[in-house]
Amino acid sequence: MILTRRTLLATGTMFLAAPYVRASSPVVVDMLNKHPDDPKQRQIFLPRLVVIDPGQSVLFKATDPGHNAASVDGMIPEGAEPWEGKIGKDIEVEFTQPGVYGYVCTPHAAAGMVGVVVVQGEGALDNLEAAKAVKQRAKGKRVFAEIWEEIDQLGLSG
Repeated sequence: MILTRRTLLATGTMFLAAPYVRASSPVVVDMLNKHPDDPKQRQIFLPRLVVIDPGQSVLFKATDPGHNAASVDGMIPEGAEPWEGKIGKDIEVEFTQPGVYGYVCTPHAAAGMVGVVVVQGEGALDNLEAAKAVKQRAKGKRVFAEIWEEIDQLGLSG
């Protein structure tokens, strides 16, 4: 079953509480100053983990000002196109190649504003270890580690 934001809200399921989302295109990832349900969580992407199929897109929504979404060198599959949104602007990225795509908010990466898109398909996890090996700083390092655990728990194949 494919879950959309509207379906989750209509059924009363807490969309924002989900650790990851799998939905029809485009999937919306909000760029937020603080989590709507937990104000202690600041400078976040919500959701921080998205699992999609090739050909789907993700809309990184500038819900709060001062943020962007940008791919991280070494954290996208070989041959995939990197992206970098402008501060305070939405950016929609179409993902055509299976793999793991790490991204950050450029000014807030060290504060833990990081996320991952996993595009399913053959070879989806081929670059996972390379993505994990990319050096991160401060809270960004811890949040990426939590996301890697979430991916492991999902049992995705690739």
